[in-house]
Amino acid sequence: MDLKDQLKNLFPDHEPEPEVLETEESKELWIQKEPMICKFEKRKGKPTTIIEGYTGDQEDFKILAKEIKTKLSVGGSFKDESIIIQGDYRDKIMDILKQKGFKVKRVGG
Repeated sequence: MDLKDQLKNLFPDHEPEPEVLETEESKELWIQKEPMICKFEKRKGKPTTIIEGYTGDQEDFKILAKEIKTKLSVGGSFKDESIIIQGDYRDKIMDILKQKGFKVKRVGG
């Protein structure tokens, strides 16, 4: 006898509500008119790609950062209203952002 059967025995009149899970993909990101800046830097001798200039909600920017990191299978972080990705992935990141409808400007190199 599992947990659902036990709960049905305790509360025979209860009708369970269907579970609705909100995924991050279902949330629409705010698309801005100004281009986002995608630049390359070396920090402590290691290459990093930095994305700046998002003027929407900070939570949307964090969701975007997570999505980029998972698509590229790389590490990174979200700090001071910028996304920091480990490695030089400017071209791939710019393609991902353009597919989502963002305008992207490449800075440096």
